[in-house]
Amino acid sequence: MSINNSDFDYVRTLVQRHSAVVLEPDKQYMVELRLMTLAQKEGFTSPQELLNRLRAQPHSPLDRKVIDSMMTNETMFFRDTGFFEVLKKAVIPQLIAKRAGEKRLTFWCAACSSGQEPYSIIMMLHEHFPEIRDWTLRFIASDISSEILQRAREGLFNQLEINRGLPVQLLLKYFRKVGSAWSIRADIQKMVEFRELNLTKPWPLLPEMDIIFLRNVLIYFEVETKKQVLGRTKRLLRPDGYLFVGGAETTINLEASFHPVLFDKTVYYRLQPQ
Repeated sequence: MSINNSDFDYVRTLVQRHSAVVLEPDKQYMVELRLMTLAQKEGFTSPQELLNRLRAQPHSPLDRKVIDSMMTNETMFFRDTGFFEVLKKAVIPQLIAKRAGEKRLTFWCAACSSGQEPYSIIMMLHEHFPEIRDWTLRFIASDISSEILQRAREGLFNQLEINRGLPVQLLLKYFRKVGSAWSIRADIQKMVEFRELNLTKPWPLLPEMDIIFLRNVLIYFEVETKKQVLGRTKRLLRPDGYLFVGGAETTINLEASFHPVLFDKTVYYRLQPQ
């Protein structure tokens, strides 16, 4: 059951107004499929019936459910091996040397989806940097979707999610079987503070960060929104901290305070010296 152009524009406007995510014109089929899934879940007979309710009762909880359903929660364990190699070979060793006196590191995974990114980073630190086991490590992970955050907090992953990027030796070491799913070890799970946060709205009070992971989210925003998000990001990053964005993203021509650093074909960003 397809939706018409007017319905598609209504959903696009709703999503952009609340999340700044731009649904391109070629995404109408995707929107139809996601509305169909949500309609079945919420007890509507069709996407059209759901949209009729949405128009009749604006600002209802259904608004939020539609917006959440349109978010692209694409993620996987150890996504982009080059990124993890840069962390392992360059960034984390540099930070350990810089923070040896403090013995404290703070990380933020923005747009964390169902949690694979922060959990992967913690497993990497456990595997390769035992010297910081007694440090204070703070991981904040945020996302706009309350539903996906609840999944991330549970730390429970189905077999398909496990198969996407997680080496078997880490599966056996850090997960336990729960029915047909896998649960991450409680000590790893408890290390992450999951928070609901809309990057395009006022941010809550956050600590200064040593590393900010803003990967694969800027691509969904218009240029002015990207500039606003990066402008806030620079104020939150420690002067000698590090920023990572996705492989198809950049800060160039968006925020002059950042300069790119190339390491093993992967780019990360530092703040320009004052």
